[in-house]
Amino acid sequence: MSETSITETGPQGAAVPKKKNPWTLAVAAVLLCAGLAWSFHSARLALTSEKTDDAYIEGHVHRIGAGVAGTLMEVMVDDNEEVESGQVLAKIDPLEFEIMERKAEAALQQAKAGVLQAEAKAAQARAAGTQADAAIAQARAEIQQGESREDLARTMMTRNNSLSQNNLRAISKADADQSQSDFAAAEAVVAAAKANLTSALAGKEASDAAIKAAEAAIAAARADIDVSQAAVCEAQRQQKLTSITAPTAGRVGNKNAETGSRVQVGQSLCAVVEEGYWIVGNFKETQLEKMQVGQSVDISVDALGGRHFKGRVDSFSSSTGARFALLPPDNATGNFTKVVQRVPVKITFDADSIRGSEDALRPGLSTVVRVMLN
Repeated sequence: MSETSITETGPQGAAVPKKKNPWTLAVAAVLLCAGLAWSFHSARLALTSEKTDDAYIEGHVHRIGAGVAGTLMEVMVDDNEEVESGQVLAKIDPLEFEIMERKAEAALQQAKAGVLQAEAKAAQARAAGTQADAAIAQARAEIQQGESREDLARTMMTRNNSLSQNNLRAISKADADQSQSDFAAAEAVVAAAKANLTSALAGKEASDAAIKAAEAAIAAARADIDVSQAAVCEAQRQQKLTSITAPTAGRVGNKNAETGSRVQVGQSLCAVVEEGYWIVGNFKETQLEKMQVGQSVDISVDALGGRHFKGRVDSFSSSTGARFALLPPDNATGNFTKVVQRVPVKITFDADSIRGSEDALRPGLSTVVRVMLN
């Protein structure tokens, strides 16, 4: 630059320095002060806070699946719709489950009838057993009575035979023959009573066997009742599952259910995002030394143009993020390169700071968080 561009000529032709604009000096001074203030503020934040942009909003996302297989008869919500807890989201055709319930109820009634029938047979067998006991007692009494008569007839026959042989005039032959006949009759009575006893004992055994069979039939019928009752309860449970309800209040998302579609058990139909969010910030392990639960956090949400909110450190993860990966790293190898790990930190929003902005917050949104160290 030439000399004339920075000097002016005086009255005697001498060179005079050009005067500087005072506004330029003021602006330069302001910029310098601002730069110094920003540098001081940045340095202070670097020493008194920890920052990460590896942070996202999280929330309770309830995956809604089909509890039973069937055909969707009606879908009653749409994407992004607000729902209340217990509100019906979709209905599966319940006809086949109603039929299942009726069949189970019919089987239950049949099992109950089987119990009654088996109990009747058991009562009949017990009555036959009672009759057999009476017949056994009667046969034993008849045997005892017949044996007494047999003993008497034997004695009379022996005496008459002796008298008939020693003294023909002491007893007639007719009396001797009659005593023999009486003895034979007494023997026949005893034999018949013993036969009756054998028959009564056989009847008792048959009645006992019938009682055991009836009791087994009762147990089997009662087991059938339990099975049938369980089938009825299961059919009723599955029938209730045909109405798919929201487990909590929230907003519907990821809806892929359409009327007329055939769904399987566990198939995802939609999701309900519950109100109430928090942030998971993945801090480097080297940033955790002075971080503590309860420290205040400045939160900037990208989707809201960097708007700032307040929060608190809630808790620290029990492990690094890498340990929860599908394939955790194995450092016990020949070649090892140390990589700084990140630890998930849960940060909760201050309720007052997000009031009025709840609808704008969504799980998955990117954030920048700065933890103020004590």
